[in-house]
Amino acid sequence: MDRRQGLSVRLKLTLSYAGFLLVAGTLLLAAVWVFLLRVRSNSLDVPDRSDFLRVFDPSNFGPVVFVPAGILVLAFLLVFGLVGGWILAGRILTPLTRITDATRRVANGPLSYRIRLPGRRDEFRELADSFDMMLAQFEAHVAEQQRFAVNASHELRTPLAVTQALLDVARNDPDHDIGELVERLRVVNTRAIALTEALLLLSRANQRSFTREHVDLSLLAEEATETLLPLAEQRGVTIETSGDMSITIGSQALLLQLTTNLLHNAIGHNLPDQGIVWVNTSVRPHTVVLTVENTGEKLTSQLVSTLTEPFQRGTERLHTGQAGVGLGLAIVKSITQAHDGTLTLAPRSDGGLRVTVELPAASARTRADDDQG
Repeated sequence: MDRRQGLSVRLKLTLSYAGFLLVAGTLLLAAVWVFLLRVRSNSLDVPDRSDFLRVFDPSNFGPVVFVPAGILVLAFLLVFGLVGGWILAGRILTPLTRITDATRRVANGPLSYRIRLPGRRDEFRELADSFDMMLAQFEAHVAEQQRFAVNASHELRTPLAVTQALLDVARNDPDHDIGELVERLRVVNTRAIALTEALLLLSRANQRSFTREHVDLSLLAEEATETLLPLAEQRGVTIETSGDMSITIGSQALLLQLTTNLLHNAIGHNLPDQGIVWVNTSVRPHTVVLTVENTGEKLTSQLVSTLTEPFQRGTERLHTGQAGVGLGLAIVKSITQAHDGTLTLAPRSDGGLRVTVELPAASARTRADDDQG
């Protein structure tokens, strides 16, 4: 929420207690003036030494009258300060009570609840806004995990159902071609294994459970190109690799998987013939960049914005025999986030997709680690 700048909680408490102290001091001085100095012969209101000596003079009315009166005044000030301080503290700390109630409500209820604390900006309002923002992110994360669980269950159920159907055919039709059944079972099982490995890789990237080391993205691009070159030749796709040495710090295995996924995606979703894939690495002041572009069908911005969601393929991007498990770009996104990078997808004006991965440069990462240490 956009708020105007207000007084801080510390200043509010300071002013409140200072105000009560000022009132208490005024009452105390008034009591001293009334009961101790009212019989002074001097017309001036400024006490002198003799005034203080008269306090202990048994013949003076001061000790007899002032001591009981002072006790009564102090008792009144004590009660007045306790009641007034309780009321003021309650008014000032009301936002904290609302935040506490909100945490209890969210713990036992829906995540859609928001505090939406009114008023000008101070520490409590900033805390409430941060809590609302955290709830929004947590709600979105839980919803994403729920969708992922549903999609993963559906994707894993498909090969199991197909396997069951093939086994039923083999049992009910002993004369069926066993070689064909075995081959179909092998294909289905291979897809199930690929999906399971992709899920494990996605979980590993999300947990950031990997060892960090210096990695050159340009070398990873060359390695991924050599690995997928047979597939590119089979699809009639040309791969053009260029760029400079681009060193970051992270997991070489995960970053190689990221590069391979991007290149495989660019090859699989390309033109039927004479397609091109461009792989480039570059260095910026504090980051290194890996860019993978490919020719292909024209894509809408709406479709491109959904491609990093798990199991999202898009009907326009499916090619018979080339559909993956639907986790390629989702894995790329998770690996990028695990390395504190940014992933950008954009449709090319001539058709196809441009994917840009920007990661912290090794020098920038080292400085950040040193600052944290």
